[in-house]
Amino acid sequence: MDAISLEVFRNLFASVAEEMGVTLQRAAFSPNIRERLDFSCAVFDVQGRMVAQAAHIPVHLGSMPASVQAAINAFDSFQEGDVVILNDPYRGGTHLPDVTMVSPVFAASELVYFVASRAHHADVGGMSPGSLPLSTELYQEGVIIPPVKLMLSGWINDGVLAMITANSRAPQERLGDLEAQLAAHRAGKTRLLDILIEHGVQNATEHAQALMAYSRRMTQATIQTIPDGEYTFSDALEGDGQTEFHIPIKVKITVKGSEMIVDFTESAPQVMGNVNAVEPIVRSATWYCVRLLTDEDIPVNHGCFEPVTVLTKVGSVLNPEFPAAVAVGNTETSQRVVDVVLGALAKAIPDKIPAASQGSMNNLTVGGIFQGQQFVYYETIGGGHGASCTADGISGRHSHMTNTLNTPVEALEYTMPLRVLAYGLRDESGGAGQHRGGDGIRRVYEFLTNATVTINSERRINAPYGLNGGSPGAIGVNTLIQAGQSRVIKGKETVQVQAGDRLMIETPGGGGWGKA
Repeated sequence: MDAISLEVFRNLFASVAEEMGVTLQRAAFSPNIRERLDFSCAVFDVQGRMVAQAAHIPVHLGSMPASVQAAINAFDSFQEGDVVILNDPYRGGTHLPDVTMVSPVFAASELVYFVASRAHHADVGGMSPGSLPLSTELYQEGVIIPPVKLMLSGWINDGVLAMITANSRAPQERLGDLEAQLAAHRAGKTRLLDILIEHGVQNATEHAQALMAYSRRMTQATIQTIPDGEYTFSDALEGDGQTEFHIPIKVKITVKGSEMIVDFTESAPQVMGNVNAVEPIVRSATWYCVRLLTDEDIPVNHGCFEPVTVLTKVGSVLNPEFPAAVAVGNTETSQRVVDVVLGALAKAIPDKIPAASQGSMNNLTVGGIFQGQQFVYYETIGGGHGASCTADGISGRHSHMTNTLNTPVEALEYTMPLRVLAYGLRDESGGAGQHRGGDGIRRVYEFLTNATVTINSERRINAPYGLNGGSPGAIGVNTLIQAGQSRVIKGKETVQVQAGDRLMIETPGGGGWGKA
């Protein structure tokens, strides 16, 4: 394949995923999808290998292929108009709010591709509003959807749709968001078929395979720039939502030539609470770190993953056994995996690795009844980026595995019984150094009705590390203000609030790089 045609097809495939994303955003009902863009879309070949992904959520990078593979394995055949839906973390999912759809694409009655989307739904049931509870087993986290056909030959499976919406505290919002995903799939299939008609199925498939081979070679070339050797690093989670304790995450990276083995088998055993992360999440976080090292704009596809082997231990916090709770393994544990992988790589290539970023998604879920209607709200909050050897860290931004937006205050106050009293940077929260870490965010909410609030956050005890003599960033702080009295609440806690109560979330700053 010549370079020009390869670049053309790279952008053609990516445009399919991008158009799916635009359609999903515009059609979605919930602020989490419409405003925060908490979704991903991608194109896969008939073997379930990723051909292209839009620039959406990094944590979906390596986990969506597992969902597509689970859909392929679940059915002997597919028909035109089929759509498979699933969210089971132990069958290719991440956590239950992330609902994945997979659609086959046919050309001349032959199955040639799949298109897939994954969107975070604000509530899919479970023991607390927002479906990110302080759980001890998967059953407490919401409705579990194994791979099942939501559409059969173009006809909607009303029973499956009714089952999903009946388990949500906001059924109309769920229905709207599910239909938005279906609309995205229709757009993706139409655009992909246009490409196949114009360029031919065989030509497109050959270019897809060539793009994977190109991405594999470029990733191997990147790994070859890392000195051969073994590099280790460890960090820890701060508890599992049941108690606060040290949960070690350990990695050993072995680099040999153009191959890399990333070994997490010495990490902690699985825990009772909700921070366990299924293996696809660990692969996603690891591949994301390798992706950061590349100078070239490498196409994101299956070829990027092939030179990197990820090892986990069954029964560990990074590969739990069913039905272990996993609600925030997708959000918090994935961030810690990034921190340890980058920490290990910093020993090999110190001038290329930044200090730790905030290391948390600062998950906030709120639910209750307002004016006779149930409401549910979910968002993550940005913080400070780690500084690098060339620049200060960025302030007030999502980092690493998030890649979403903060919900605009106007959209939040318009749709929810909440008021945002303050929203700005948390001055001086970035770590000092030759280059300073980015500052975190201070966000203050006032509740206009009684509600249940759950916070799942990290870096409230252990600060984001600095590198090469840089100071760590400031830890985050969660403060609840009730009847004029303030109290600091834990990193993972569920509280009941009354109208007029306030919650202040101060997110961590990034670590500094180099001595000040």
